[in-house]
Amino acid sequence: MKGKVLVVAFAVTLGLAACNKFEKGEGAMTYKIYSSEGKPKIQEGDYVKLNGVETVETTTNPDSVMVNTYDNERPAFFAITKSMFPGDLTSGLKLLGEGDSAVIKLNLDSMEKYSGTPNPKNLKSRIATFTIKIEKVLHKGNDVDSIFDAKKRLFFEAEYKALNEKNKVVEPAKIKKYIDENNLKVTTAPSGLNYIIERPGNGERASLTDTVVMDYTGQFTNKKSDGKLNVFDTSDARIAKDAGIFSESVQYIPRNLPLGQLPQGVIQGIQLIGVGGKIKMILPSKLAFGENGGGPFNPFTPLVFDVELKRIIKPVGRLPLSK
Repeated sequence: MKGKVLVVAFAVTLGLAACNKFEKGEGAMTYKIYSSEGKPKIQEGDYVKLNGVETVETTTNPDSVMVNTYDNERPAFFAITKSMFPGDLTSGLKLLGEGDSAVIKLNLDSMEKYSGTPNPKNLKSRIATFTIKIEKVLHKGNDVDSIFDAKKRLFFEAEYKALNEKNKVVEPAKIKKYIDENNLKVTTAPSGLNYIIERPGNGERASLTDTVVMDYTGQFTNKKSDGKLNVFDTSDARIAKDAGIFSESVQYIPRNLPLGQLPQGVIQGIQLIGVGGKIKMILPSKLAFGENGGGPFNPFTPLVFDVELKRIIKPVGRLPLSK
């Protein structure tokens, strides 16, 4: 975590320091290379592993983060294809080689026009800033497509396996660090679930066939580079805004969720409280998304859930055991 924060802070500092020294690239692109290893430049057809941060300036935040691979703890793998337009991100990457770092500024209107992806709302500037570190480059060279496709597959599998092995090793330390840093006095269930019952609620308990109505927040154990909670989902609008994940299209109200379809650790935790109860759960990955992960969740990723149980909806024809 410390190394990640230092990398991002260093990149941002250098990017700001170089703000008046950017060079003109293709189209509307400007760039500043602040670290170069002198290795061969990236070419069309190459395959790249990189880490990076994309920010835009909005009316409410001068550095609104759109993407941060450090926060996600997952580098990006980027196939270098033909540029969509002069001055796109591919144009910027071709200025770099393995081990290089740079700040690249792109025109958002051009990105929207050629990619079809709408610009973020409330923009104050029409510029997107990418702070990038090229971790590895697999050069295509003179390989025919079939040979290079096989090399890319082996390259990705090796990198992914190494990332998974690292995640597996550090997972217990992540859980311990989260508990220690937040001074939590947890109870650990035989399954490995760590939890704190903040309110027990009433005597009613949910069964696997029930639907639970709950307010909740799910987050990763690591904080974001800006020090904010690394929230991936919540039913609370205030928390969503604070975490920078608020969406106008989302209804921030208690959610109706089939209990049996939730992660195993969440099921176990909810069944420890009744209606009106509140619980914090720290799930080891085996009770969350396991060694395979899925979506935004890396393999061997522990998760934290804060849940307040509002109501239990029984299947039609079944009455609650108690009130």
